[in-house]
Amino acid sequence: MTADKDRHHFAGTKTYVLDPELAKIVNASIKLEMPLLLKGEPGTGKTLLAHAIAESLNMPLIVLNVKSSMKAIDALYQYDTLTRLNDSRFGDSKRDVSNIEDYIKMGKIGQTFVSEDKVVLLIDEIDKADSDFQDDLLDVLDQMSFDIMEIDKTISAKHRPIIIITSNAKKDLSDPFLGRCIFHHIAFPDPDMMRRIVHAHFPDTNKKISEASIETFYQLREIRGIEKKPATRELINWIRILLMDPDFDPKYLIKGDVPYLGVLFKKSNDYMLAQKYVSHTSRF
Repeated sequence: MTADKDRHHFAGTKTYVLDPELAKIVNASIKLEMPLLLKGEPGTGKTLLAHAIAESLNMPLIVLNVKSSMKAIDALYQYDTLTRLNDSRFGDSKRDVSNIEDYIKMGKIGQTFVSEDKVVLLIDEIDKADSDFQDDLLDVLDQMSFDIMEIDKTISAKHRPIIIITSNAKKDLSDPFLGRCIFHHIAFPDPDMMRRIVHAHFPDTNKKISEASIETFYQLREIRGIEKKPATRELINWIRILLMDPDFDPKYLIKGDVPYLGVLFKKSNDYMLAQKYVSHTSRF
């Protein structure tokens, strides 16, 4: 492997633990220069993966947060007609109102194309957009160029970005979109993987604390009727708070005293179900 290929090889970070299959998929997408589409329930680390890749490869990260009302052109550029109109009316701007290009602002995709450095582009929650947005965006990413109609100018990418696309699978993606991506489903970590993740974040933590926390966490995730199950980030934050509490002892979890449920459950009904479960289940 050449030095340049080594530079673009992702092996995880101190706090992002990779399973072997995901590592292969990430590096295959980088080598083939194809977008990597990640699916999985919220909290499985899809978004964090893009941050970890950027950190590991020492590249800037540009994030496009997709909204349901977004059009593909919004991700490319915006023409600020209102500011140009105001500058024309009041005449107190240093910009030349006859030069439309002064009023063109690059969107997130446009920023990746004009960047002097190779970047990691995260397109987050693509399933929020309609199929037209998806297909138009993939056309641009295939061609690595787009036209600014107002100034009859083509913007071509200086470097092809590393593209990570996430979906929470709330609705189906189009076949043309799927056909242009490498796909990977990130399953929720099993207890063994979660132990590795927790150890990466808290390498010096007492094993009794981490084991009790993880065991309790997985039992709470299985409460019937929970709408938003606590994810890895909630577990990490929960352990962090437990460690900050000078009065906490892991034996409290075993006996049924589960503090700081509000760190794990963010919806009122889920929180009340968890409280009821903790107070009525024989396990606790």
